[in-house]
Amino acid sequence: MVAISSPRDTLFHTSVLLDEALHYLAVQPGGRYVDCTLGAGGHALAIMRETEQGGVLLGIDADPHAIEFARGTLEEYAESVQLVNDNFRNLKSVAEKLNFTPVHGVLFDLGISSMQLAEEGRGFSFQTEAPLDMRFSETQAVTAADILNDYREDDLANLIWEYGEERYSRRIARAIVRARPLQTTTQLANTIQRAVPDGRPRKGRIHPATRTFQALRIAVNDELAALTTALEQARDILGPGGRLVVIAFHSLEDRIVKQFFQREARDCICPPEQPVCTCNHRATLKTLTRRPVKPGDEEIERNPRSRSARLRAAERIGGAA
Repeated sequence: MVAISSPRDTLFHTSVLLDEALHYLAVQPGGRYVDCTLGAGGHALAIMRETEQGGVLLGIDADPHAIEFARGTLEEYAESVQLVNDNFRNLKSVAEKLNFTPVHGVLFDLGISSMQLAEEGRGFSFQTEAPLDMRFSETQAVTAADILNDYREDDLANLIWEYGEERYSRRIARAIVRARPLQTTTQLANTIQRAVPDGRPRKGRIHPATRTFQALRIAVNDELAALTTALEQARDILGPGGRLVVIAFHSLEDRIVKQFFQREARDCICPPEQPVCTCNHRATLKTLTRRPVKPGDEEIERNPRSRSARLRAAERIGGAA
């Protein structure tokens, strides 16, 4: 186990499934690793400590605030890490530009960090008053307010249902349209609470606005499409025997990862009814986790955010030389 003990390391974010991530990455001394979701730098710091002398790391994050925070977390390894403010959908081009291929391991810790939730003015949390922004990067054009105030009611309901898996999506969409214009997080949270049956927050239950906020964040940042693209690029930059580890917090993300691993573990991906293979596909990955790895009771008690985490891992067959 790698201890993360500095106050800065734990101020905003507790790294989820940390020991499990290190185990499945098979972190080795002198290894070369990519953390595609750098956040506060907790996983990256643990990787660097595990690699001992000679290890190097490329950290990527779409959020410039996360990059600056992680720079402090990783200060003792400043000469061995390269931090890049970019979306992980550009993983391959970033790595190739920095001549950072092939690599021994690639890590994705999806979703949003506690640091981002706590940061004022970003609009990720319904706990504090803030503009309805939710963008990982200010260079992005569309905000949560744009979606809430411009989408047709049916489109808004479908978004909340698909990305948030919210059973009251249509009630919530109807209430949002009636309450327009919405400009702040508390306006939205209060609107949702009034729209759903018994919308009062209760101890032991998630806040009634949680799933809608999640759906909006995923839509604003186009997270599912970015993940699909990035997984293929991660496979491409792995060297022989390199490990790909993904921690997902949403069933749709986990499904994308599961299906990608299943497809890349097969030599043929033609439809089952097709008698002769014409795809010329060859397996590129060996799945290491038949079922997703979940946090134990102790971790969930210590960090409730981890309760929905699911870790999957695979190893590169062949790969970059």
